[in-house]
Amino acid sequence: MKLDGLYILIFTVLVQNVLSIPQISKRDLQLAGTCDPTICKPPSCRCASTTLDDKVPIAQIPQLVMLTFDDAVTALNYEYVEEAINGRVNPDGCPAAATFFVSHEYTDYSKVHNLWADGHEIALHSITHNHMSAHWKNVTVDDLIAEFGGQREMMAHFAKINYDDIKGMRLPLFELSGNTSFEAMLKVGLEYDSSWPTQHFISPGLWPYSLEYQSIQDCPIGKCPTASIPGAWVSPLLNWVDSEGYKCAMVDACGYLPGEDVESLVEWMIKNFEHNYNTNRAPFGVYIHAAWFLKGENYFEAYMKFLDYMDSLPDVYFVGTHRALQYARNPRAGKPFDKCEPLRTPSCVPKLCQLVKQTTREERWMTSCSPCPAVYPWLGNPLGQNM
Repeated sequence: MKLDGLYILIFTVLVQNVLSIPQISKRDLQLAGTCDPTICKPPSCRCASTTLDDKVPIAQIPQLVMLTFDDAVTALNYEYVEEAINGRVNPDGCPAAATFFVSHEYTDYSKVHNLWADGHEIALHSITHNHMSAHWKNVTVDDLIAEFGGQREMMAHFAKINYDDIKGMRLPLFELSGNTSFEAMLKVGLEYDSSWPTQHFISPGLWPYSLEYQSIQDCPIGKCPTASIPGAWVSPLLNWVDSEGYKCAMVDACGYLPGEDVESLVEWMIKNFEHNYNTNRAPFGVYIHAAWFLKGENYFEAYMKFLDYMDSLPDVYFVGTHRALQYARNPRAGKPFDKCEPLRTPSCVPKLCQLVKQTTREERWMTSCSPCPAVYPWLGNPLGQNM
């Protein structure tokens, strides 16, 4: 082999090796640098931090509480929500609100419409809710656009709610896929993700932040993002601590409860709440699946008493997750917002649809606020059209 031929061969191998190195993203996103709070300033940018604002004394920071529910909205869990939250009023006179990270299958879209009309936040939890962690760990940007972009279209259509009111997402299993989910989130037109638990920043808690710069947050599940992704906001899930000291992202995922009796459960819940309330007052999340209430007769009663306790405090506000992000971008002492979230007159006329799920040929029933689709809506066909 001639010497120049050898050089060509070596060069070719080197190029192939370089091309085989995983890239940050298809858009060649730049690696995120260290965040400088003198440059990254609200409302457009915010460093990952346990500090809100030096100008707002901690004692004057309103304690925002995010009540969230994951998975399908059904007639059964809707009743729990109505009893627990509807009718509560925050110290500023605004109605209490929760966030619903809704998955598609078995959801009653007429109930979603009613929740939205009552001032609750509707967010996305995927169409398929695939139960394999490897699926979400290795998912592509295009896959996530189909899941969440399709679901945003589906939610607005079948629940008859404003498309632009859908601003957030939560990945099933909290399985981050590095930069991928945040890149897809922006392409879908969403503003924030609430899929990222933290075990290290719970007392004091981590405030919501943006991803222009490196995050300080730990990644107990899934791959951390590494890129600078301007415009992507994170609502971190501050883990709870069970009675044995183990961390849990969802209340109903806590393995060791203090007991089944109501008073022990409420005392434990208050102790977790005080991780935030008695430190830096970062937004506190009560993350559950409403199915938890069916697992023990005392769970819902304890939940109600816990809400009653927080409701009795003069500076606690039950707000949607996007509302908590708005406050982190525009912090102030005392009253957190100038206006209440709008309430709407429900306008859904429910239609019960008998459909066929094309991928499995199974029968599915779906309650819709729009005319029944031709087939069961699914990935790649979010409006259930004849293909």
